[in-house]
Amino acid sequence: MTSIHRDSELEKAEGAPVADKVETVDRMKEANLTRRVLLKMDTRILPVLSLLFLCSFLDRTNVGNAKIIGLEKDLNISNLQYNQGLAVFYATYIASELPSNLVLKKVTPKIWLPLLTVTWGTITMCLGFVRNFGSFFAVRALLGIAEGGLLPGMVLYLSGLYTRQEMALRIGIFYTAASLSGAFGGLLARGLSAIAPRGGLEGWRWIFIIEGLITVVAGGIAYLLLPTSIMAASYLTDEEKDFAARRLEGSTGPSSSRRFNPVHEREEKFRWSEVRRGVFNLQVWLSATAYFAILSGLYSFGLFLPTIINDLKITTDPNQSQLWSVIPYAVATPVTVFIAFMSDRLKLRGVVMLFTLPIAIAGYAVIANVKDPHVRFGMTCLMAIGMYSSVPCVLGWNSNNSAGHYKRATTSALQLAIANCGGFVATFSYPNTDGPLYHKGHTIILGLLVYAWFAVLTNVLWCMKINKDKASGKYNEFKGSGDDRDPSFKMIL
Repeated sequence: MTSIHRDSELEKAEGAPVADKVETVDRMKEANLTRRVLLKMDTRILPVLSLLFLCSFLDRTNVGNAKIIGLEKDLNISNLQYNQGLAVFYATYIASELPSNLVLKKVTPKIWLPLLTVTWGTITMCLGFVRNFGSFFAVRALLGIAEGGLLPGMVLYLSGLYTRQEMALRIGIFYTAASLSGAFGGLLARGLSAIAPRGGLEGWRWIFIIEGLITVVAGGIAYLLLPTSIMAASYLTDEEKDFAARRLEGSTGPSSSRRFNPVHEREEKFRWSEVRRGVFNLQVWLSATAYFAILSGLYSFGLFLPTIINDLKITTDPNQSQLWSVIPYAVATPVTVFIAFMSDRLKLRGVVMLFTLPIAIAGYAVIANVKDPHVRFGMTCLMAIGMYSSVPCVLGWNSNNSAGHYKRATTSALQLAIANCGGFVATFSYPNTDGPLYHKGHTIILGLLVYAWFAVLTNVLWCMKINKDKASGKYNEFKGSGDDRDPSFKMIL
């Protein structure tokens, strides 16, 4: 089909004026270069980021798999102490996000992202050797510090490699690693738990040791394969590097507008005024609180799904429950990629979420009020689909509508810092005493997701207003400013 389309364009060009012929050939050359550049970046960068994010989610949620095969009993800790160990992770995770993003530019993504990965992989291995509540609590706190910078760093890194219209699909692709981690984690936990007891260590300890070791190896791979920037990508020819740089210049406005040219952002000096502009931004607070609601659901889903499925008594063997927990993630993965693809094609973010969030809302509304175990299990699939498919849109949306390295670094990190507070909600929403129905926990997440829908709607309307005001001349004083207030910078809805 591509060759037929190209031939028809050439035939049209042959009968056209010389200027039109040149324009058609140039357009075809640009399209060909775009395909080559994107193919090379997608096949070299996205698999590495997906691997890192897979390891990140594995290492933060594998504690849920360890719990149902003896972690609490062997450490002699109560359910409250277990939840406190989960909560401290999110406290330190949140605290490290913004500082990490501000450091990223100085250290470079090629060094910083792999360094974080190797560090938290080593800490995860240490979880396999904890002996009491104190050591469990302390190691989980250190794990949060090390992992906190990964996601905001990856989003910031991608925003300097791809255009605004290409971000959702790329975020969607690496974010599917989060849903895959649930599937892979369940399978891996089932296999590793069979090791026990070996070397004087129980089976749940081997989950942390082996998965931490995998993460350390992944960090080494990332250091070898990730380029610092487009211009440092060894697999691009000089022509492709030049074209990729010019393509980014044209994606958000005129090339003379240096402030939203990602190539020149490397030269941008740090200014507190840019940090303030990021913090006092209505869009970031609306998208961040909506993401907070979604992550409250996602984190509780990842941490407690094995427990919830175990309590459904679909199977009497906890190890079989690990395998059942694979299914919702496996269902959500292809849907997440498809939604991210459509979001990029339609050039819409919040509008797409207005259709994906109700899927999760329906799932929680049913599971909170129905007792049949098979229906409840089916609802876990809807919950996973609705929440996971919304994340690429909300992550890409904030980055799309922020221009300038330090403003975007601030808004990306602030959004994630607020959103990751959902970890505290997730940690204490599903106590063992509420099983097997967990009505209170499901109802809390249901209410939060309903709020998220209205926050997204408000943000869509706010972005529409900004675009309308720019078109009517209300932002003319910022013409040529080169940031997202420039009238030529249109907000993505």
